[in-house]
Amino acid sequence: MVDVSIIIVSFNTKDLTIECIRSVIRTIKRASFEIIIVDNNSEDDSVEEVQMLKVKSQNFNSKVKIIENKENVGFSKANNIGVEEASGRFVLFLNSDTVVYENTIDGMVEFMDRNNDAGAATCFVRLPNGKLDDAAHRGFPTPFRALSHFSGASKIFKKSKLFGGYNLRYLDLDKTHEVDALAGAFMLVRREAGEQAGWWDEDFFWYGDDLDFCYRLREKSWKIYFVPKFEILHYKGASGGIKKHSKLISAANSETKKRAHEARFAAMGIFYDKHYKNKYPSIIRMLVLTGIALKKRMSSW
Repeated sequence: MVDVSIIIVSFNTKDLTIECIRSVIRTIKRASFEIIIVDNNSEDDSVEEVQMLKVKSQNFNSKVKIIENKENVGFSKANNIGVEEASGRFVLFLNSDTVVYENTIDGMVEFMDRNNDAGAATCFVRLPNGKLDDAAHRGFPTPFRALSHFSGASKIFKKSKLFGGYNLRYLDLDKTHEVDALAGAFMLVRREAGEQAGWWDEDFFWYGDDLDFCYRLREKSWKIYFVPKFEILHYKGASGGIKKHSKLISAANSETKKRAHEARFAAMGIFYDKHYKNKYPSIIRMLVLTGIALKKRMSSW
């Protein structure tokens, strides 16, 4: 059993995927590892490029495994397919549009070994503009938190615990602390915790899946940590093509962008009905779903 199995789901991000793999191989010095690439039927020769990288990197050839899906099965299902092949004590779910920095994976594995209550942890996920990826530092989106976020109240009262629960803005980003949820861009999970939670819910095709995973980890009494001492770079949204951070480098066509757009808002409704439908009155559900529909109509891709 290796220390960490690194699962990278790829979908038409050939150059970024190669850059990501190289950054992993270059920076891991202490932890034993394996890399599992799960390709969702890419049309940009991603699989062929990874095969070529394996040939060129003879010392790591045996550490890299490629799984080719015959269709785009989505992020959750692809990750679950990777988990079936994983042998690590920990499983790191790593987006293909990331670059890992020196000591990050080694340091995060050591952090998990020192903190046995940690079901999952993430590092400082930095966007190209230098800021933190908010998805890596989340509170669960209760109706009030969502209202505070989308109404702009959280930006007005940036350090307010009352209004800042959506992104936990009141917490010190320079110190390690617990969060409700983190992003699937860099999600280091203890195998025992992942098995207890049931890994990824395949009802989520794109987006929302990491939030749901963390919710179920917390239900099993596992803690989730944000560890800013370590970092990665996240281009964000390269596969879907609807995020401003990566629009210029994304190869996503209009069909893919539309699918990502639809999945993004569908995930909000799926999450609410799964975790909050029975906790709040039906009128709240109606207002939430109406808000999601309005937000979707106002959003462009």
